[in-house]
This record gives sequence, C-alpha cells and structure tokens, in this order.
Amino acid sequence: MSKPQNPIQMAVIGAAHGIKGEVRVKSFTGDPLALDDYGPLYDEAGRAFTILDIRMQKDMAVVRFKGVADRSAAEALNGTALYVDRDMLPDDLEDEEFYHADLIGLDAVDLEGAPIGKVLAVQNFGGGDILEIARGGKSTVLVPFTRAAVPDVDTQARKVRVDPVAAGLVDTDDDGDEEDRKAVDKRPRGPKSAGGNR
Repeated sequence: MSKPQNPIQMAVIGAAHGIKGEVRVKSFTGDPLALDDYGPLYDEAGRAFTILDIRMQKDMAVVRFKGVADRSAAEALNGTALYVDRDMLPDDLEDEEFYHADLIGLDAVDLEGAPIGKVLAVQNFGGGDILEIARGGKSTVLVPFTRAAVPDVDTQARKVRVDPVAAGLVDTDDDGDEEDRKAVDKRPRGPKSAGGNR
C-alpha cells in the first residue's frame, strides 16, 4: 500500500529509547499494543514504518521499526505522526462510538434542523471530547461531545444534532442569575499563603 488517501492518525513518535533504535510512541488506539495490528504505518510524506517489536513501558509503547537500527536514526524520527488509511479501521463499532475522522465535516444542526455550522475538528484538552464547529464566516464554537449537548449523530446523513442550550450556545439569563453572581463574588478566595488574595 502507498500513502493513505484518507489518513487517520494512529500515533506519534517520541524520544529515542536506548541505543538500539527503539523509540517511545504515543498511540491513539484503545490498546497501545494494537498499533501492530494495522500493518505498515505511514508518515505525512508516505514513508512506510513497519513495526518489528512493540512493548509497553509504564504508559508508553516502546517500538522498534524496520530500518531504524541506532539511536541517531531513532532521534531523527522524534515528532513524526503515523497514519493508516481509514479503510484499515474496523467498522464494527459499539453504539455511540465514533472515529473522530468520521465526525469531521458533518453538518451541525439545532434540534429543529436549522444549520449551526460544520464540524471542523474533535478536540480533547483533558476533560472529554469537544466538537469544534465552524459557523460560516464567523469564528468557531466548542461544543461538549456529550449526549446532552449532541443528542444525535447520523454519519450516514452526514449530520449531528446539537441542543443549543445544553451546548452553551444560547444565553439563558434570567432574574435569578444576578443573585447567583453576587453569591459567587462573595465566595472566599482562600488564604494568601495558598495563593488566594483574601
């Protein structure tokens, strides 16, 4: 196989490990050792990487690739993203399970079907997946990828339904909010020795 036509990033190569050409690899697969199940991996230029050996060390995979025999060659690979073609991934996903690549490009509509924008990317800053939605000529909005905020995903129809209230896209101020804000403003900020400014 040559360079993937519909590339899905599976991993990124990190620092060299030892002197025999091994590298640390951050895998984006559920099981990091499953990285070996997809056949050759490819970089952005289409160069193939065949895994000869893979093992876990703490929370990082340590990989030996064919043709990488010393530390210098391993160091040169630091930061290289590795891809497979989308066709190499299994389609027998569980309900409510999606590949990020299948979500990108879907139309985002509200609960009545009115257009909101298009899914530009799927982000994760540590608190769960977030859909980044481009809103026409405007800037993007971030929507938590939860059942409440995104109650329906239809990859066949190329559409996600978004609840604007649950997603935080509409202002829901009411009379009680002013009192809530005052209560929050009076909250103790902690002792000065702990970094507070009380």
